[in-house]
Amino acid sequence: MVMEWAEGRLLRQVMADEGPFPIERSLRIALAICEALDHIHGHGVVHRDLKPENILLDSSDGIKIIDFGIAYNAAARRLTFGKLSELMGSPDYISPEQVKGKRGDARSDVYALGVMLYEMVTGRPPFSGSNPFQVINDRIVNHPVPPREINPGIPPELQEVIYRALEREPAKRYANAREFARDLAHPEQVAVRERPELCDWRTRRSPVARSVLSYVMLALVPVLVLGLLLIVAHRG
Repeated sequence: MVMEWAEGRLLRQVMADEGPFPIERSLRIALAICEALDHIHGHGVVHRDLKPENILLDSSDGIKIIDFGIAYNAAARRLTFGKLSELMGSPDYISPEQVKGKRGDARSDVYALGVMLYEMVTGRPPFSGSNPFQVINDRIVNHPVPPREINPGIPPELQEVIYRALEREPAKRYANAREFARDLAHPEQVAVRERPELCDWRTRRSPVARSVLSYVMLALVPVLVLGLLLIVAHRG
């Protein structure tokens, strides 16, 4: 196996060292990630585990997406993944549809980038919990704190862009990275909606561990089936 050497620091490290990014820098990085996503999606590949640990940032804020261990080719008939424990992606960035056992598509990567953008401009992820199941459940039943509540310097238009990327229903989300990039490049042209999320976020529903666990078990069914098929094939 030949691996490419890439210089830079992980976005996670940079965020930990520097805290919330200025708006302009956050937009620049998010736009660069959108461009990379548009390229891989154009080749039928969905990353499915996009997170700051998988983004390399160079000294000019150029980016490189790494670790395609659980990516899949949209044209393929089977999942491609590395570690079974990583099948569903990372709790802080996994999309609601992946939690519910769906394979996910380009909009799942858009969702993960929306989470990262929220984190870049506020200094914290939009959903929280004392364990991974609670983090996953929080994104299913609760709304995040509006970004402007944490950082009043965030323009209302950028807050609206973040909300559109974080829509629970994929059909309401940006359809692809190119649409996301268009609004990131011209946030002043984004129409700001009167969203119930701007008020309802204070009402927090309790974690429903059993429901989340059922979603996780449902998502693991393909892994179990594939494992059985591999065992049968090996014995044959």
